[in-house]
Amino acid sequence: MQKFILLIFANILLTSTLAQRPTPDKIETSSGPLMIQPILHGSLVLTWNDKIIYVDPYGGAKAFEGIAPPDLILITDIHGDHLNAETLNDIKTDKAKIVVPQAVADQLPENLKGKAVVLSNGNRITQSGIAISALPMYNLPESPDSRHTKGRGNGYILNLGGKMVYISGDTEDIPEMRALKNIDVAFICMNLPYTMDINQASSAVLEFKPKIVYPYHYRGQGGLNDVEGFKKLVEAGKGNIEVRLRNWYPE
Repeated sequence: MQKFILLIFANILLTSTLAQRPTPDKIETSSGPLMIQPILHGSLVLTWNDKIIYVDPYGGAKAFEGIAPPDLILITDIHGDHLNAETLNDIKTDKAKIVVPQAVADQLPENLKGKAVVLSNGNRITQSGIAISALPMYNLPESPDSRHTKGRGNGYILNLGGKMVYISGDTEDIPEMRALKNIDVAFICMNLPYTMDINQASSAVLEFKPKIVYPYHYRGQGGLNDVEGFKKLVEAGKGNIEVRLRNWYPE
């Protein structure tokens, strides 16, 4: 009887987690659909061509209940909301490769170091059949004591069936982001004082013109940033950019 009650309780918790999680979005590619699942803060899951990609897994195993284990994990930076050892140890990583900048590789849990594939700014690899490019992500003005120094972390561009997906990581509106071309989907951070405000973020987006943009990673010291305001600024710029607002902070 006690085991039965525990099983019911576990099912209730799982149902609650799934109910709060946003419905995945689907984008068609030349090799089947790309499914986009927001998880928490800067964490998301991409599913494409039978591959499961976790980005900056954060929130513990509970945040990923009901989602298949990853084939590939991308980590952008050393901070705990990106490199989260507790979550990495909680989720199943048996078959996963972990693409990281060197600073992250140096701080990975010892049991996961052998899974690391180091990728530096400006370089490109193919992993699990996916072309991955690493871009800088950093604060402006550049400073040795800034929260995010140039060269330490990675933004990423993934080619998924001809769709170019940009993941900003923690960055301000740097020239490397503004110079991007032909981005289909962009995940753009905006949380002061760590990255950008909505004015910087919208200005950068209107310059590199992704087809679809997701504001994510928008919890800062003052709470949640004004993503509705970001959407209005982008739409007022008339760049023909679709802004998708999703709940990245389920209770």
